[in-house]
Amino acid sequence: MVTAPKRLLIAASGTGGHLFPAIATAEKLTDYTIAWLGVPDRLETQLVPKEYPLHTINVTGFQQGFGLATFVVASRLVRSILKVRQLLSQGQFDGVLTTGGYIAAPAIIAARSLGLPTILHESNAIPGKVTRWLSPWCTTVALGFAAAEQFLPRARQVRCVGTPVRSQFLTAMQQDQALPDLPIPTDVPLIVVVGGSQGAVAVNRLVRQAAPVWFESGIWLVHLTGDSDPDVKSLQHPQYLSLPFYNNMAGLLQRADLAISRAGAGTLTELAITQTPSILIPYPFAAEDHQTYNANIFAETGAALLFQQADLTPEQLQQVTLELLRSPQLSAMATAAGQLAVIDSADQLATLVRQTL
Repeated sequence: MVTAPKRLLIAASGTGGHLFPAIATAEKLTDYTIAWLGVPDRLETQLVPKEYPLHTINVTGFQQGFGLATFVVASRLVRSILKVRQLLSQGQFDGVLTTGGYIAAPAIIAARSLGLPTILHESNAIPGKVTRWLSPWCTTVALGFAAAEQFLPRARQVRCVGTPVRSQFLTAMQQDQALPDLPIPTDVPLIVVVGGSQGAVAVNRLVRQAAPVWFESGIWLVHLTGDSDPDVKSLQHPQYLSLPFYNNMAGLLQRADLAISRAGAGTLTELAITQTPSILIPYPFAAEDHQTYNANIFAETGAALLFQQADLTPEQLQQVTLELLRSPQLSAMATAAGQLAVIDSADQLATLVRQTL
């Protein structure tokens, strides 16, 4: 007798940091029937592979303070829970996998109300509010950083599996990493600036102010600006390549001598896998300053240098970067970054799903 594949609802929304780990894990679960839970007009409408039916709910996160907006958000949450509960029941799903963020709340609560198992993956070193509040209602919490476990004393089961990266990323790592679409000489030092899936306007401005001194030293710069930078055309130079995004991040980071980056968990995972030394400038307004917690792990192990945005001047960035590129410390940083990598994270998380559902 042939049994039907188990049905899994994946709730992941908003940024690449939430979506890419979920997509990487879904690609490993070819023996499951998968549907996706997202939010209208967010990145998932572009990134989620077409073979996964996308269901959307109108849910947002609670902001600081209490006011009329709180009631609006609460009302949307209640309606979203009911809609997800109906989806899970009518679709005869066997369980839920979520990668955190505010979409995780209705998914976890709805699954709990139906007695369905839930796996929650938390990629950051300090878990978000939803993870801390609802981890006791999850069957298993999977972590990107082991340090996050101390914040989850009531979780039923915790496993550290790292943070999955896209399969294309790992495939690219095994291939020739020439960058034919980028006219970068093979014998020049290269800095790559990464702001994450939403860009980083403040970092972009710092980099542009520091860049002229780098150019004088023969350094080339690939600057991934995101698509919301108002000054995107303000710097022009033969050694400067400005792009909103770049698909072959594995090849680009492998070619880079140094990355200047925000400290989202997904980006840090890619820096670790490609063994790329980095200067990390955490986004200062990230929820509960979680990017600083992430960056601290890399800084404490010697994989990166950490600077707070408010304390960093263009002159400091110029000097630190030039000193690093001339120093043997760069090689030690690359080795330390590689030691933080979990290459088989997607396989580990997929195995955890199979053990749970």
